[in-house]
Amino acid sequence: MRIEGFISTLLYDHNCVVVPGFGAFLAHTKSAEIDASSNRLTPPLKTISFNSQLSINDGVLVSHIAREKKLDYDSILDQVENVGKNWKKRLNDSERIELYGIGKLWLNSNGKIQFQPENKINYLTSSFGMASLSAIPIQREVLKEEVEELESQIPFIITPEKRETTSFRPWLSYAAVVLLMISAGFTGFRAFGEFQNKQSVAQEEAQKEVSRLIQEATFFDGNPLELPAVNLTLNKKKQGKHHVIAGAFRIKENANKKVAQLKKKGFSAQYLGVNKYGLHQVSYSSFEDSKEALGFLRKIRSTESRDAWLLSEK
Repeated sequence: MRIEGFISTLLYDHNCVVVPGFGAFLAHTKSAEIDASSNRLTPPLKTISFNSQLSINDGVLVSHIAREKKLDYDSILDQVENVGKNWKKRLNDSERIELYGIGKLWLNSNGKIQFQPENKINYLTSSFGMASLSAIPIQREVLKEEVEELESQIPFIITPEKRETTSFRPWLSYAAVVLLMISAGFTGFRAFGEFQNKQSVAQEEAQKEVSRLIQEATFFDGNPLELPAVNLTLNKKKQGKHHVIAGAFRIKENANKKVAQLKKKGFSAQYLGVNKYGLHQVSYSSFEDSKEALGFLRKIRSTESRDAWLLSEK
């Protein structure tokens, strides 16, 4: 019996999930933080740890599995305890145990159980859909200092203006300016007149063309021509932005087969296209509401496939 899928599901809503006779997986809320070395902003999340001393059954895991499998509590308790015994035996045989979505377990040289979280799933529901971001600092002060340094290195040479002592030269400048203004005024008035003439001619030509088109227009003498009605059926796929992924395939034909298999099982499966790795993605179903998608994911991972995961579009 595989119970890691049930443990992973419970970690979304519980901070402690005990495997009777083996130990407990604990969830601790961690605040958002920025890595100063890489300028990476990480959203709030739940970190997972393991405590082998908390091995007394609290009923959370066993009751959840009994409800999902619709079996009696005592039979499920026996199976879960057997899983814990099997894990202990494998660890004593120097074997590493990998729990999907949770982490790895092994024994150190002192015979103590060591745990390394996988950190691929954020179990904090309030941070659903959030991803880590790269925060690039704005270096305003640094740029300002660089500009000031460049300005200090550029030499400025001011040459004093030499004035002419002849008295009639300023009057010549004024006269040249006046003549230039008069010339520009006549030129502008003439250009404006030519523009108005061209505009009038263009309007007359346009009016003649409109009249000609109206005269040449042909209208129906009697009843208009009746054409047969055409019925068009538009198939528009309605899908949400949160997809519970069933698999990703290198070959599209395999993806189509997967869609057909899931539809036979009653799922509203869809082919979602190719991702950035060149794989053809297939979903069990798609949802608009994130909580509804998360609940469906938990059900799929506990009943169909523990490899199912959630893809959310921005």
